[in-house]
Amino acid sequence: MTRAGRARLLLALLAIAALPLAHAGKVYRWVDRQGVVHYGDRAPEANAVVGGNARVKVIPVRAEPGAMVALRLERDGQDYLAYADNRLAGPVQVRLSFTHSRNVLGDPLLPARATVDASGSALVARIGAADPAAPGDFELRLEAVPGSPNARPRDFEYAYPLAGGDLRVEQGFGGAWSHNDEQSHYAVDFAAPIGTPVFAARGGTVMQVESDFDKAGLNLEKYGGRANYVRIVHDDGSMALYAHLREGGVLVRVGQRVEKGQEIGLSGNTGFTSGPHLHFAVQVNRDMRLVSIPFRMFGPQGILRFTDVSAH
Repeated sequence: MTRAGRARLLLALLAIAALPLAHAGKVYRWVDRQGVVHYGDRAPEANAVVGGNARVKVIPVRAEPGAMVALRLERDGQDYLAYADNRLAGPVQVRLSFTHSRNVLGDPLLPARATVDASGSALVARIGAADPAAPGDFELRLEAVPGSPNARPRDFEYAYPLAGGDLRVEQGFGGAWSHNDEQSHYAVDFAAPIGTPVFAARGGTVMQVESDFDKAGLNLEKYGGRANYVRIVHDDGSMALYAHLREGGVLVRVGQRVEKGQEIGLSGNTGFTSGPHLHFAVQVNRDMRLVSIPFRMFGPQGILRFTDVSAH
């Protein structure tokens, strides 16, 4: 790339079913013992506030969620090095492509794919001029899908993820209401009153969470892809998604190791939903495609059998 060249960056992420496009955040306001007003994105220690934490004011704000990955460009002589920085506590696969290019080439040729380890970085491509004597410019698009494409799910008997023995399935495999795409085809919606404890159906590492969204409705354009959730990656690379948790209903943190049966959240009614329930799915990355897979589960009265209604 010549000095006369210029780079324009366009970062785009694939939408993930049951994950938020935007969420409600919080700002905390308090007065310290010297009378100074402070604002922050987390609550202060009680001893830092006049009157204790009862005097801390919580201000809801609209905010965009953090991206799964960040595109980072570094100069290396006349070239650019394009890195993907993974912000999740689990692997992701990325695809880097040109949306516009003039007199530039990628090495390897774009589109190029890479798998990025949990909280890691990976060099995806070197971008340089095809003709160093001529000007050039480019735009880049970085897409990301959670999980490793090398995941090899093992047969596993999942535990029932809700407290209590009142089992009611509102929507099963292939449900026409919202289980009609690859990401959710083999999902199950369990009816659950708001605030019902949610347990890990299998042990693993908390990969992604969202807990600040507070809206629900049947407007797909407005609420589709928005919900509070916990995503847990298992040792075989498969991932469990627990979605539609209530606002503030996530009880674990990113990077935390959880065991089967451990409480991880509280059920709710957030996102694109007709009522309170827990959306549960086991997913894998199939080369830049997030795909749900069938699973076996032991329920309150024994083995649960989910019929794929789309096959009938």
